[in-house]
Amino acid sequence: MDIQAIKNRFGIIGNSPALNYALQVAIQVANTDLTVLINGESGVGKEVFSQVIHALSARKHHPFIAVNCGAIPEGTIDSELFGHEKGSFTGAVDSRKGYFETVSGGTIFLDEIGEMPLGTQARLLRVLETGEFIRVGSSKVQKTDVRVIAATNRDLLEFTQDGKFREDLYYRLNTVPIRVPALRDRKEDIPMLFRKFCVDFAERYKTPSIQLDEEARQILVNYPWRGNVRELKNMAEQISVLSQNKQVNAQELRRFLPEQPVTNRLPMLAPNANSSSNSDFSNERDILYKLFFDMKKDVTELKKMFFDVLQNPNLAHNTSFQDNPVLHNYQPAEAASLQPALGVSQPMQPIILQTDHNIIDHHEEVEETLSIADKEKELIVKALKKHKGKRKDAASDLGISERTLYRKLKEYNIAE
Repeated sequence: MDIQAIKNRFGIIGNSPALNYALQVAIQVANTDLTVLINGESGVGKEVFSQVIHALSARKHHPFIAVNCGAIPEGTIDSELFGHEKGSFTGAVDSRKGYFETVSGGTIFLDEIGEMPLGTQARLLRVLETGEFIRVGSSKVQKTDVRVIAATNRDLLEFTQDGKFREDLYYRLNTVPIRVPALRDRKEDIPMLFRKFCVDFAERYKTPSIQLDEEARQILVNYPWRGNVRELKNMAEQISVLSQNKQVNAQELRRFLPEQPVTNRLPMLAPNANSSSNSDFSNERDILYKLFFDMKKDVTELKKMFFDVLQNPNLAHNTSFQDNPVLHNYQPAEAASLQPALGVSQPMQPIILQTDHNIIDHHEEVEETLSIADKEKELIVKALKKHKGKRKDAASDLGISERTLYRKLKEYNIAE
C-alpha cells in the first residue's frame, strides 16, 4: 500500500526518513498477529500508529480499544482488563467482563505499559503466551483472541534491571519494536505541521490563517519541542486565537514560546586519570564502602600516632607530627569544656598520661574485616531485622530490588 495514502488517511504529516521508516514497519507488520511495542516520547503520536496497524490488519472489522495503564488505579486495573465476579471485592455488586473478553477477535492498545503493576504484568504475560485469563474472584479459565499493541515513553529495559518491569514480559512485547521519532529529530517536518494546524484552527474559529516570516520560522524549527507534536499543536492554537497580527514575526512568536528550563551546570565527579581501575565506582554503595575504608585508615593512623606519643611524649612537639593532615582538623570532644568562660581562645596545655609502658609494648591491634561480601551480608541482616523480616521494605531501604535481595539471601545463606 502507498505510504502517502496511509498518511492522508490517518492525518500523518511529515516526510522525514525516520518517520517513513516507522510507518513502513507498521504497514509490514499489520497483516500478522505479532505483538508490537511502540517506543517514543510523550506527544509523538504513538496511538496513531496502533490505529494504522489495526486498520490494515485482518482484525479491522473487530473492536479496537485503547487503554491508558497509567490512568487506572492499581487496585482496579486487573478488574478493568480481565473482569471480575460478583462479590469478589467491595463494590463488586455484579459480574463484569474485562477488556480482553469484550475485545476478543480485535486489538487492544496498552498505552504507558511501563506503569502497569507487577501483578498485572504476570496476568498479561499469560494472556500473550496462552491466550488464557481468569476473572478476579473466579477460578474458571477463559480464552481470548486479542492482538496486543503496547506503547511506552519509558526505557523498559532499564525498568527490568530495576525490578519495575518483568523481563520475560518485555521480550514478549518487544517482538516487533517501532520507534516513533521525536519532533526535534525531524525538524524538516515542523513548518509543514505548523501550517496544517494553523489552517485547521483558522477554519474552526473563522479567522485568517497565521503566517510566519523567515526569522520566526527558524525559531520555530530550532525550538526543542519537549512535548513534540502535541505541544506544537497547542502552540499553533494559542497563536491562532491570541495573536492580533496574523503576520507573525520573531518577536511576536517568542511571546508564545515558554522559557527553556535552566540547564544544570553543577560540577560532577570526573574520573581521575592517575587512579587505578579499582577506584572507579559504579554506584553509591561502592562509594560508601570507599568512604568507610578511608575513615578506617584515618582512625588506624590516629591510634598508631596516639600510642607513639604515649611511648615518647617528645614526639608531640615534632613539627612533622603536628602538621599531619589527620590531626590538623581533629579536636577532642572535651575541647569545648576547656574553653574559658569569657570566650577567649587559649592554647590547651598538654595532658601527661601515666601509663604502664610494658602494657603498651605488648598491645595488639585487631583489624576489622575488609571483605565487601561480609559488609554486604551485615547490612542485609540489619535491614531485615529493622523491618522485621519484610523483604520489600528491607530491599527498599538497601536500595536494591526485591529480586536481588532474594538472590543475596540465598547466596549468603541468610535465614529470615
